[in-house]
Amino acid sequence: MSDPFVVRAQETGPNDLAVSSQPLALPFVPVETQALLRRMFADPRVLEKDEKEFLVAQLGDFVEQYPKVSELRVLYGMALCVNLEVQDAMEELGEAVSLSPDSFIAHLKMGELWMRLRVMQKAENHTQRATQLAQNMAQSDLARRQAATIRTMRREGIERGGYASKWMLLSRLKRLWTRNRSEELAPLEAR
Repeated sequence: MSDPFVVRAQETGPNDLAVSSQPLALPFVPVETQALLRRMFADPRVLEKDEKEFLVAQLGDFVEQYPKVSELRVLYGMALCVNLEVQDAMEELGEAVSLSPDSFIAHLKMGELWMRLRVMQKAENHTQRATQLAQNMAQSDLARRQAATIRTMRREGIERGGYASKWMLLSRLKRLWTRNRSEELAPLEAR
């Protein structure tokens, strides 16, 4: 398994990095940040709030310096997820996929985020793409496990926006209508 702190890139300009076959260690990532990343990979729950914020700030600065490095955006997106900044994480992981459409890790993590948000079709699509891009048994196993989790969630009906029957849809509409009516009446009752 490759080190998550190695990016396959070669320098083409002062702030541009292009994909190459030669690994380049990220020398700009301080040891403290690397230690936090390792702890995040081991168990994201062990990070304190200030450590998460520090990690997000550091990785955000690195992404500004090296905006074309897809793997760096994946790390940043993962840190944003750990810090519960989901919308920003979606944007960063989406940009990572756009920058490197053949990146296993970008598709796998994008699929994982969609899975956790219960948007199963998108999760399935990205996970399937990651499965196709897997280059070794470890990657294949990660993608296979994620795909199995998605299938289980779908089978159990855990999906955002999906309604199992017309009656559930009618029940949802009734709750929305009742809530909207109570919001309209609230200002009148205050007088």
